[in-house]
Amino acid sequence: MSHPALHTRFCDLVGVRYPIVQTGMGWVAGPRLVAATAEAGGLGVLASATMTFDELADAIAEVRKRTDEPFGVNMRTDVADVGDRVALMIDNGVRVASFAQAPNPALVDRCRSAGLVVMPTIGARRHAEKVAEWGVDAVIAQGGEGGGHTGTVPTSLLAPAVVDAVGDRVAVIAAGGFFDGRGLVAALAYGASGIAMGTRFLLTQESRVPDEVKRLYLQTAVTGTVVSTKVDGAPQRVIRTDLVDHLEKSGWLRALPRAMANAHAFRKETDTSLPALLKEGRAMKQGNDLSWSQVVMAANAPMMTKAALVDGRTDVGVLPTGQVVGEISELPTVAELIGRVMDDAGRVLDRLGAPDVG
Repeated sequence: MSHPALHTRFCDLVGVRYPIVQTGMGWVAGPRLVAATAEAGGLGVLASATMTFDELADAIAEVRKRTDEPFGVNMRTDVADVGDRVALMIDNGVRVASFAQAPNPALVDRCRSAGLVVMPTIGARRHAEKVAEWGVDAVIAQGGEGGGHTGTVPTSLLAPAVVDAVGDRVAVIAAGGFFDGRGLVAALAYGASGIAMGTRFLLTQESRVPDEVKRLYLQTAVTGTVVSTKVDGAPQRVIRTDLVDHLEKSGWLRALPRAMANAHAFRKETDTSLPALLKEGRAMKQGNDLSWSQVVMAANAPMMTKAALVDGRTDVGVLPTGQVVGEISELPTVAELIGRVMDDAGRVLDRLGAPDVG
C-alpha cells in the first residue's frame, strides 16, 4: 500500500496507480517496455516518431495484447500524417497523446474531444503558459538535466516555475534528473503531480537497447555527458564519445553530406515520401525558426541514435542520456524499478511525517 500522498491528480487524470511516466524515447520505447510500465502501475509511452504508420498500428496492437492498463503514444506534430495517427489512437483506446513539440490548438481540441489526455513536453515557463491556454491536460516540464533534446533551465527551477504558472489548470509532471523515490518526493514538494523518467527506463531489462550499449551507459559518470548542437542543430544531451568530440570540432558544412544521407535513410526507414519529407521540413523550419541547413541536419538525430541504440554501432552513433546516468549502476526489471521508487518515496514521506504532499 503506497503512501496516500503518492496518489496524485495525475493518477486520477490518466487512470494509473502511480505518478510515474516512462517517456517516449525514439527507438527505445517499444511495446515490451511500454506494456511492462503499464502493468507495473506507471504510464508507458510508445515512441511513434521513428515508426511508420503501419508500425505504429502494430505496436499499439502489441501493447494491447500485453496489458489492459492505460498507456500513451508520443508523436511529432510536424509529420504529414499526424491526423491519421491521432485517429488510430482514438480508434484503439489509447489514453494519452504525448507530444515532443507543442501541438496546435486544433489538434488539442480534436484529441480532447475524443477523450484523449493531451500532454506535451515543454522546457520553459512561457511554453507551459501557451499550451495551457490551448486546453492541454498535463505538461511534462523537462529541465536541463534531461537527455536528448533539452533546454538550459534546471529542473529544480523549471518545475516550480511551471507549477506556479499553470499548476491550477493542468497536471505538471517534472522530468530531468529523476531516478528514485527521493526525486519523486522532491517533485511533489515542488507542486508537481509526478515524475517522468527516460534514462532510468532505458536502463531496465525490458528496454530493447543492446546489452553492450547498456553497459556503456552504466560506465558513464555524471560528468560524462555533453549538450551538443552538432548532431542536428538543436541542443541535445548525449554521452560524450570520440564521435561527439569530433562533431564538436566540425563545421556544419562538413557535416552536411552525412546529414543528407541520413535524411534519405530516415525517409526509407519511416516510409516517408519525398513530398511529405519536404512538407515536414517546411513545418519544422517555420515552427522552430531554423535555417534550411539546420533542417537538413535534423535528420542526423534519429538515424545516429538508431545506429547506437538499435544497431549497437556506438562508433558511428550517438547516445542520448540524462545526467542521471551517472547515478545508475544496475538493470532492474521495470516492475522492480517502479516498486522500488514507490517504496522509497513512501519511506521518505513517513520519515518527514507528511500526511499529504501533492
